[in-house]
Amino acid sequence: MTLDRYTSVFESTKSNISKAIIPLQLVANFPSKVFDWVGMNATSRTKLEQKNVSLEKERLILLGQLQRSAELAAENLRLRQLLNATELLMQSVLVTEVIGVSPNPVDHTVTVDRGTNDDVFVGQPVLDAEGLMGQVVEVFENYSKVLLITDINHALPVQVQRNGLRSIVEGTSDYNEMSLRFVSPTVDIEQGDKLVSSGLGGRFPMGYPVGSVASIHQRPGEKFMEIKVTPSAKLDRSRHLLLVFTLEDGDVTRDLNE
Repeated sequence: MTLDRYTSVFESTKSNISKAIIPLQLVANFPSKVFDWVGMNATSRTKLEQKNVSLEKERLILLGQLQRSAELAAENLRLRQLLNATELLMQSVLVTEVIGVSPNPVDHTVTVDRGTNDDVFVGQPVLDAEGLMGQVVEVFENYSKVLLITDINHALPVQVQRNGLRSIVEGTSDYNEMSLRFVSPTVDIEQGDKLVSSGLGGRFPMGYPVGSVASIHQRPGEKFMEIKVTPSAKLDRSRHLLLVFTLEDGDVTRDLNE
């Protein structure tokens, strides 16, 4: 120890020993490094998943709010022309998730994870990021049943976005097709016309996308045209939906990030 303290006799020996034990140190530290790496990646993955869910909700809400932009522009033009139109209703929304689908192919209903605990009510409009999905028909404590607009028992007042023509669109029990009923051959309607909710009947808010005219046929001897409509909403694919609240529902307000 004295020689090592005051001379450099053992320097080469210590250097060789240090080099020899480096692999042993690496092996000894390997388990702790693996544990730290796994913990860091697990935490990062959890945070990323939480952030992805939050961003998806924000995206859905923003898309739902943007849906009315085209109709609002057309409505503003009509307001300037009429000069006596009333103010459009304001809405707040609540994100919900589909947790069940009817096994009956004719029965177009889904179950969502919101109920009376969230102030959901019968008749409440439901939409996805693309357009109207349907309305709430049954409400329970923690979940609700939604009737889709493509159900054969569902009818919805609509208007052509291009010219304001009003009509009724009905479900056909086909997720990709609805029918526009009682349209005379003399009316101004074209393939590709966009249909939005008219607000008549007081059930659905005005101006939300419903679908677009896919085909128009006039059968000989028939008084009305046969018009097929392609829904705007992804009725058989959307998982996260929006429940719409209006000021007429008792001034209900919602935290959009809830």
